[in-house]
Amino acid sequence: MRATTRPILAAFLAVLTAGAASPAHAARDRGPVWKACVEDRTAQCTTVRVPVDRADPYGPSLSIAVARRPAADPGHRIGTLLVNPGGPGGSGVDFALDSPWFFSEQVRRRFDIVGFDPRGVARSNPVVCSASLLAAGPSVVITSAHEYADTIAYNRRLAADCARRSRPVFGHADTLSVVQDMESIRAALGEERISFYGASYGTLLGAQYAERFPQRVRALVLDSVMDHSGDTDAFLGAETSAAQDSFDEFVAWCTRSAECALHGRDVRRIWAALLERAKRGTLRDPFDPSHRMTVYDLLGVAFGSFYDPQWHSLAIYLKEASAPSGRRARGTVTEVEYGFPAVFCDDWSVPVGGWTGLRDRLAALARANPQMPVSPLALASVAGCLGWSLPVSNPQRVPAPARTGPVLLINARHDPATPYAWARTLAAQLGPKATLVTYDGWGHTVYGRSDCVTTLVDRYLLAVRPPAAGTSCPGVEPAPHGVGKRPAARRGYR
Repeated sequence: MRATTRPILAAFLAVLTAGAASPAHAARDRGPVWKACVEDRTAQCTTVRVPVDRADPYGPSLSIAVARRPAADPGHRIGTLLVNPGGPGGSGVDFALDSPWFFSEQVRRRFDIVGFDPRGVARSNPVVCSASLLAAGPSVVITSAHEYADTIAYNRRLAADCARRSRPVFGHADTLSVVQDMESIRAALGEERISFYGASYGTLLGAQYAERFPQRVRALVLDSVMDHSGDTDAFLGAETSAAQDSFDEFVAWCTRSAECALHGRDVRRIWAALLERAKRGTLRDPFDPSHRMTVYDLLGVAFGSFYDPQWHSLAIYLKEASAPSGRRARGTVTEVEYGFPAVFCDDWSVPVGGWTGLRDRLAALARANPQMPVSPLALASVAGCLGWSLPVSNPQRVPAPARTGPVLLINARHDPATPYAWARTLAAQLGPKATLVTYDGWGHTVYGRSDCVTTLVDRYLLAVRPPAAGTSCPGVEPAPHGVGKRPAARRGYR
């Protein structure tokens, strides 16, 4: 074969998506070899080989880690339920291994539950970066043109470091690439069609897989929905509004419940005083008095508590922060796997118009959302992409109407991370095939929060019969848990 013809043939094979001659496709065609998982020998694990770049099937390849829990009742097995926990950066292998504690007995009896670590995550060629460089990162709260320029310079250093350590996957970790991997996994499993449950960022994977391979989808559950069609202002505005709404719900609970450690007190006033101390650099973490908290730190504590939600813990934390205690400092954990920007910045185009554009956007958000002036998750996402040197492979767009069977969307009305408005938007975009079930409660991800939600989702998965349009489930107020611990900060959507 002449060298000049090779790129043409490679592109042709990539378009056909059936290039059995490539090493990755050849490995797929042999079928996976299942072995007992190292982490849990009651489950089965394997790998599926895929090309790093689908446009270059003869180029580098990588192994995608896959785990399976076979249906408990094989005589009445429906098929495979592929699952993804979101993130980006969540391990689908861990999700499958932990599925007995997540999915109902009915679902586990009738489906093989299969999860995979997306490319760039955990066991599938993880994106790794210098621990010391990560630890030296600037604050995502940018307050000047100088800090803006420093952030861009840092992001470029970090991206170069991560690319050097993580190649060849860096630059090919976008969700559309994972969609192709998911199709390779389906083919390796020998399934004509699959069912899918995706949570949080995993809903983008599910929606884009269904758009690309509609004939391969039996059932599709999108839990806590990403809207991948808005611009920078829509993204920041919706996220920050959702964070403010979650704070308002926390205040309302403190007002009505004697279980709140701040019951009978002016929670907004207490919060404003803590924010002011954080701005001055005089607020110490009550669980680590050696650490002076920034505004971003404090917003992150509140935001993280809204996921479950952990209202009881947040109230105790704010009470103790108002009157610092003498607790001993805790150790810190340095992360070296850091795939979030490698995925997010390849999926989202979020230009801010330079320092003045970012400054003006943040000022407008703060005026509209006095207690949560910006979503810390949204701010970290946008700030982490400033100066990103690679082109965005999978930018926002309006998806095509669904060409699958019925699609089920579920979302909490008071979700801090994936706003309820996003679920309504995607449901409208997908058209009449989509049904949105509203959980009239709180927190991020909905399945398992109440018998009402679980029953509706299970019934859909088992029979592919969605509930009636407009169906909702009442919210269940959170029980106290994790009391006495600092509410966990959140880096991603999961």
